[in-house]
Amino acid sequence: MFKNQQSIRTRIQNDPYYRLQSAQEIAIAAALGVKIDVNQASVDDWLRLPGISIHQARLLVELTNSGVQFYCLEDIAAALSLAVGRLKPLQPILDFCYYDPASLLTPQQINVNIASVEKLTKIPAIDLFLARAIVENRLKHGLYRNLADFQRRLDLNPKLVSDLMYYVRFEN
Repeated sequence: MFKNQQSIRTRIQNDPYYRLQSAQEIAIAAALGVKIDVNQASVDDWLRLPGISIHQARLLVELTNSGVQFYCLEDIAAALSLAVGRLKPLQPILDFCYYDPASLLTPQQINVNIASVEKLTKIPAIDLFLARAIVENRLKHGLYRNLADFQRRLDLNPKLVSDLMYYVRFEN
């Protein structure tokens, strides 16, 4: 293996946010087992891929957060208004996993920045008292920025935050 390839392998293995630069680097990442679950990818995950802009990454995440599922490369191309051929080089590390929204194994994320007290009580581990505190704090101090802000403002213990993080999201 060439020294340059070894250097790239090391960077890919050690930096989870390393932005892949070429089809060669995608092949190396695929050989290392790097996969991006397109239906649960974050903006950072999408930005690892060459040719994906911040705007495209945000669009894809917004779509998946709203419940849209991508079943194939053609779906992503259609969402981005791109030719499928432009995305073909990315295919070796894209993983198309499917999630049944009705399944108990797939938590339904609730946007705590707009949810009512009633809706919040549907989240496991949130009782009526905490749901009221969430809404009151939001109304008094503004929207929650992220999970850390949520934890800090409500003085939640780490165990509770660990349980909640799969059920809450923070959108404006």
